[in-house]
Amino acid sequence: MNAFSPLRMSVGIAFILALAVSPLRRLLEADMRSHMLIQFPAILAAGALIYSSLPDQLRTRTARWNFLGLSGLTYLAVVLAVVMVPRVLDLAAVDARVEAFKFSALATAGAVLWPSWKAAGTVIQAFFIGTVLPMMIAVASIYTDVSIRLCNSYGLDEQQKLGYELMVIAVLAGVCWLSNTMYHSVRDH
Repeated sequence: MNAFSPLRMSVGIAFILALAVSPLRRLLEADMRSHMLIQFPAILAAGALIYSSLPDQLRTRTARWNFLGLSGLTYLAVVLAVVMVPRVLDLAAVDARVEAFKFSALATAGAVLWPSWKAAGTVIQAFFIGTVLPMMIAVASIYTDVSIRLCNSYGLDEQQKLGYELMVIAVLAGVCWLSNTMYHSVRDH
């Protein structure tokens, strides 16, 4: 049984603060790719770390709303859909309220990701993968195919590079999930 872990909680909060208020934030948000591909996952990881520091009893109580991981994975999909919108990326760089929303939404999505993924079976995971990855590919296609800047804060070349990288990440994530699922299916039978 896990008790409250002040060390993990402190590290998670320190990580969030370092990403939010330090020069690191400006550095990561200066480039569209590091904004989405480094800062976003780092905030998700910090949220997961904070959640993991909670005692089992509290995590069990919060898991009641997340039957089969459906609520948590749906929340994660909505958050990812919103934060990938070019206007949100622009506003997050200049409006503290949008930046605070982005951080809190991604941190809470990170907190629910692992327990939701564990609670979800293969069918729900497949549904999630089959929803989120095509969404990423659609966003990536928009970023690469349009000939105008979609974000005022970032150049067209950054946008297009991010689009290609999002496509690669989506394909690799799908292949990794499918390979892992097939491996466990074969191993368990």
